Amino acid sequence: MSMQFYVSPEQAMQDRAEFARKGIARGRAVVVLRYGGGIVLAADNRSTTLNKVAEIYDRIAFAAVGRYNEFETLRIAGIRHADLRGYSYDRRDVTGRSLAGAYSQLLGGAFASSGEKPFEVELIVAELGEEPSEDVLYRISYDGVITDEQDLVVIGGDAEKVADVVRAGFTPDASLSDAVELARTALHAEHLEVAVLERGTARRRTFRRVSPEEVARG
Repeated sequence: MSMQFYVSPEQAMQDRAEFARKGIARGRAVVVLRYGGGIVLAADNRSTTLNKVAEIYDRIAFAAVGRYNEFETLRIAGIRHADLRGYSYDRRDVTGRSLAGAYSQLLGGAFASSGEKPFEVELIVAELGEEPSEDVLYRISYDGVITDEQDLVVIGGDAEKVADVVRAGFTPDASLSDAVELARTALHAEHLEVAVLERGTARRRTFRRVSPEEVARG
């Protein structure tokens, strides 16, 4: 007869948290920050096809670190959530807050469940406001905890060290080239994936990928 080993609920949750944190820490960092024309999303990413930042809806973008297959699943789920809400109600009802709440439920549910492993991902939801004061940045942890960030947020890798560098050089009215250069310096990245949510354009969809050539020009 085999012996049953008891693990306290507290220890089990600590083990699950440690498992998720280790997976996230292995990922290269992502920086999201405000600049004079909107919001910049910059990732240390060697791949040209496996994106770490993406569009979700008209004024909403997504950034992630961790296991690619898991955050890609979450990205698709976020697009479906936004499309359904926009179709059922109104496009203006699709907000960063509602999307962050949906992600929080998914991540928190998986973390609390003993029947499946937690997600090894951390997410950022960025929403561009009509005015700079209305910009929103949400950080969603592997356990579903949401943090409302101001001006900038960094996830993955040495997030605290990277964030210190970004904070030291941050100015809310910086040009796009200066904001990208700040992210590059903080990330020590040779291969930078960059996208922006641009304010003041005539486009309904504000997300735009910044080409490697434009990034190189600074």
